[in-house]
Amino acid sequence: MVALSLPSRGLTGVLSPAIGNLSFLRTLDLSSNGLSGGIPASIGNLRRLQTLNLSDNALSGELPANLSSCTGLTVMAIRLNRLQGRVPSELGDKLASLRVLDLRNNNLTGTIPVSIANLSSLSYLSLAFNQIQGNIPDLDGILGLKGLDLAYNSLSGALPSSIYNLSSLQMFQIQGNMFHGGIPADFGSRFPGMRILDFSRNQFTGPIPASFSNLTNLQFILLSSNRLTGYVPPTLGRLQALQGLYLYNNRLQADDEAGWEFIASLSNCSQLQQLTLDSNAGLTGQVPSEIGNLPTTLQVLLLDDTGISGRIPSSIGNLAGLQVLNLDNTSITGVIPESIGKLGNLGVLHLYNTGLSGCIPSSIGNLSNLFQLSAYNTSLEGAIPASLGKLTDLQSLDLSMNRLNGSIPIEIFRLSIISMYLNLSHNLLSGFLPAEVGKLSNLNILDLSGNKLSGGIPDNIGECIVLQGLWLDNNSFEGSIPQSLNNIKGLTTLNLSMNKLSGKIPDTIGSIRNLQQLYLAHNNLSGLIPAVLQNLTSLSELDLSFNNLQGEVPKEGIFRNLSTLSITGNNGLCGGIPQLNLDPCHTSSIKKNTKGWLKSLTIALATISAFLFLAFMIALIRLKGNKLRRRKKSPFLPPITDEQYERVSYHALANGTNGFDEVNLLGKGSFGAVYKCTFQDEGTIVAVKVFNLEQVGSTRSFVAECEALRRVRHRCLMKIITCCSSINHQGQEFKALVFEYMPNGSLDGWLHPKSETPTQTNTLSLEQRLHIAVDIMDAMDYLHNHCNPPVLHCDLKPSNILLAEDMSARIGDFGISKILPECASKTLQNSNSTIGIRGSIGYVAPEYGEGSSVSTLGDVYSLGILLLEMFTGRSPTDDIFRGSLDLHKFSEDALPERILKIADTTMWLHTDAYEALQEVNTTRSRIENCLVSIIALGISCSKKQPRERTPIKDAVTKMHAIRYSYKKLLNSNMEQQ
Repeated sequence: MVALSLPSRGLTGVLSPAIGNLSFLRTLDLSSNGLSGGIPASIGNLRRLQTLNLSDNALSGELPANLSSCTGLTVMAIRLNRLQGRVPSELGDKLASLRVLDLRNNNLTGTIPVSIANLSSLSYLSLAFNQIQGNIPDLDGILGLKGLDLAYNSLSGALPSSIYNLSSLQMFQIQGNMFHGGIPADFGSRFPGMRILDFSRNQFTGPIPASFSNLTNLQFILLSSNRLTGYVPPTLGRLQALQGLYLYNNRLQADDEAGWEFIASLSNCSQLQQLTLDSNAGLTGQVPSEIGNLPTTLQVLLLDDTGISGRIPSSIGNLAGLQVLNLDNTSITGVIPESIGKLGNLGVLHLYNTGLSGCIPSSIGNLSNLFQLSAYNTSLEGAIPASLGKLTDLQSLDLSMNRLNGSIPIEIFRLSIISMYLNLSHNLLSGFLPAEVGKLSNLNILDLSGNKLSGGIPDNIGECIVLQGLWLDNNSFEGSIPQSLNNIKGLTTLNLSMNKLSGKIPDTIGSIRNLQQLYLAHNNLSGLIPAVLQNLTSLSELDLSFNNLQGEVPKEGIFRNLSTLSITGNNGLCGGIPQLNLDPCHTSSIKKNTKGWLKSLTIALATISAFLFLAFMIALIRLKGNKLRRRKKSPFLPPITDEQYERVSYHALANGTNGFDEVNLLGKGSFGAVYKCTFQDEGTIVAVKVFNLEQVGSTRSFVAECEALRRVRHRCLMKIITCCSSINHQGQEFKALVFEYMPNGSLDGWLHPKSETPTQTNTLSLEQRLHIAVDIMDAMDYLHNHCNPPVLHCDLKPSNILLAEDMSARIGDFGISKILPECASKTLQNSNSTIGIRGSIGYVAPEYGEGSSVSTLGDVYSLGILLLEMFTGRSPTDDIFRGSLDLHKFSEDALPERILKIADTTMWLHTDAYEALQEVNTTRSRIENCLVSIIALGISCSKKQPRERTPIKDAVTKMHAIRYSYKKLLNSNMEQQ
């Protein structure tokens, strides 16, 4: 037998050592099966073997060193397995005929063997997606190498000069490593045949070499997620074969004076399909008009999260082949040009979080292939064009938080293809909700809250049978709640609060078995609370407050949990569990006998109440007069200053920060900036958070933070020293909070250090991360379970975790925090509608994006993502997380076998974990188990469904146990030494 080729045959089990008896075998191809176990060393007996392909199985163990005995091998492909250990150095010494070496997607460790340079016949080398460390050795012995793929390892250092001798390279991929330094200026003069160049996700600095223009065969340039600076070379326009230019997430620069010339030059790249410039804050100035001269082959244009401003040029309509256009999170202004309707191939259009204004052009209805349109949080006005009804492929439409008015076009409700969400909330829309809403039979989310809609809720809304979230709150709907809602079996959130609904709550709501949140507050509902609601085991929040409900309150299910139930403002209710403090329910006979004297008592009480009310109004008028007089004397003071803190003057803060000099700037946030401040008299160093009062919501944030921090006392929460509410030197209002100074900065700075080279002094060890995680969890447990009332942080992320001198953690920034129950603070109660979704992208709980109220489980989700980031070193907004892949799934897919592959490799720079990890025994296994436990806890806390998340009190217990286990392991190792 000279060939054994059985790819994709469903083979399982182990590979028998008897395979080594097939001495005449030249081809062994068992790829894409389910083989497990180790690779038998007997394969080394196959001296005539030329092709070995064991790819895409579940093989484990080390790569047998005696494969080097197969001296006739030309192809060795063992990718997509679970191989461990080092690449045997013997391979490079004896396999002189090897042309292809493909070992990518395994768990290989160690360094790249220097002997690989002896494989003089090699044309393709891939060690990608392993855990290989160190530098790239000199490979100039492989002069015929055409493909070099070392992506997603832990390689570091600068590129070796010997690389430039590999002039035959056509594909050079080193993305996802830790290479640093500049890309040499003459790089483009060394590789005439280069087609694919991928240096993304490294730490390269400096400019993009202009010599890249000499790589005339180049099809793809991927330099994203580095620290590149300077202008994009306009000479890139010489690359006639260029199809993709990926420069996102760098520090590139351009302004109205210079830097945008490359856009005009790219018009010569007739095959260009993708241009990604997003997440480059230094790209500023007007959107260049030359953008419309880019090739019509362009399919993807990303300019989001840059500093661009000005209007969208009408020439954008020339890009007939465009499929994705992202201009979101920028400062663009003006109107959406009519010419956008010429982009007939456009599928995704993102214009949200911008300064766009004016009307939505009717020409947008010409985008027949559009399936996602997001233009929320802008200043669009006027009517929603009926032409949107032509977009028969539209799956999601979000025009929320604008100034749109008029009625909702019926045509939109006829788009039965819409499946993801239809969000028109927080506009000025009026009129009736048409019966055509029932045609949205595939819709998951419908959010029309915060408008001026009126009339009844159509009964056929129950035909939206796959609806998961329905928000109609803060409108003027009236009439009864439709019985047909019970047809929507998958409904998880129903919010009809703040309307004028009347009648009884239908018993049929109890048929919606998946209902998790039900909000009917602030209506005119009457009658009894349906007893069937207590049978909804999935119901986690119920708000029936401020209605006219009467009768007995049920005692089971949701009605036993005071923290998730609100029935206040219903004076006719009685009974329920004792903790509700309601009057016991009377029998009908007692009511009948007492009817007469109750009537007399009512008249008497009404008379007394009138006199008391008159006296109260007189006292109130006098009190307001006194307050007004006091207000003229001093600016607004939040409650925190009235209790215990001595106020500090604006003058003292200005002096201590040297006039709020940039040199003392510690960081910037949504509502202001934080400065290092040194009080001259006593030399005390503090941190001063100065609020930008021109930013909408900053005053609310100031009050919210004061209100939250005055209630909490915990060693792992930022300690507020005092505050300042005054007038600055320009006569403008000034507000600031003064905190204890944290000399080690934020956790974000340690997880993602700005230094080019990770070292022990700028990274965190495994033990330090465990201590920090315990501190964070202790603080969150305190906020949720030991504060009265509980406090929700709502923005838990690394940049809001500060580290003290001893590296203990403090949670800070309570600017959008929430105090429960909602009635605790009127200011905070109303903040939901003005601040918007509570949290930061990547950390905010998914249910918040669907309109759910904030909850402790929302904080738990952020905590879970934070844990995953701390121990994988990857931010949830990392560039690799696109499509369906996010940090949660990335971590979940690695458990348990590939845990070391996703763990942050900078942890091993520290002696304790690194030495333990090198021990190939129970010590290493216990470290792996420790990491598995942490990542599993992070995954359980960041489940998509709130009810599936681990409660904080259980998470704290588990985290303490994990840390204790690791400390015990370290102590055991020290005793052995």
